Amino acid sequence: MNKETTYTACESCLMPFYKDPGVRDSEKYCSYCFKNGKFCYEGNDLKEFQKIAYNGMRGIGVNTLKAKFFTWLIRFAPRWKK
Repeated sequence: MNKETTYTACESCLMPFYKDPGVRDSEKYCSYCFKNGKFCYEGNDLKEFQKIAYNGMRGIGVNTLKAKFFTWLIRFAPRWKK
């Protein structure tokens, strides 16, 4: 019996898909994290990715406290689990 998986948030940054303003190329990742068949950040350094995500959130007007909290949450995303 196949169990179909429905993703509701990005597995890289945890952004809910309903908040994604772009067109997604993947059912698992948001348009900020995955474009043209590959990750926008191809490295594996969580801290560096969090810094990029934080700056991106601040750049679109997310307040400092929310951006820090959402950045902290990224460590729990499936992509970053070891």
